[in-house]
Amino acid sequence: MVDIGLTHIALPVSNMEKSIEFYSTYAQMHVVHSRIDANTGVAVTWLSDNTRPFAIVLIQTKSVQPILSPFAHLGVGCKSREAMDVLCDKARQEGILVEEPKDSGYPVGYWAFLRDPDGHTLELSYGQEIGLTVEKAANV
Repeated sequence: MVDIGLTHIALPVSNMEKSIEFYSTYAQMHVVHSRIDANTGVAVTWLSDNTRPFAIVLIQTKSVQPILSPFAHLGVGCKSREAMDVLCDKARQEGILVEEPKDSGYPVGYWAFLRDPDGHTLELSYGQEIGLTVEKAANV
């Protein structure tokens, strides 16, 4: 099978294990591929939530200038508002909740911003209906 369309986003990270733990906890992603690049000696890890053929590619670097901040962000849909609140409570306790949860109504829904270990922004949301909107547009 040949990859077609948007397949990944690559993010530089300063601590691979902390980043894997963050995206595992807050985006329900897990490692699907990991290696040390033979040419550069750099650690590379692919994370996926297995809901579609898309991955976050983490690339170990010595220092990181956050690319996804503050409004540039990765967005993750949560299964319920309550599940999102649990994650936001955890993020608040860890000091990584950047924007408190708020309900912006349709089509934005209920959302909050978190900061990953390198300062990239992750949005948690519930009710945005991006998948349904894309499906509807494809059937027109």
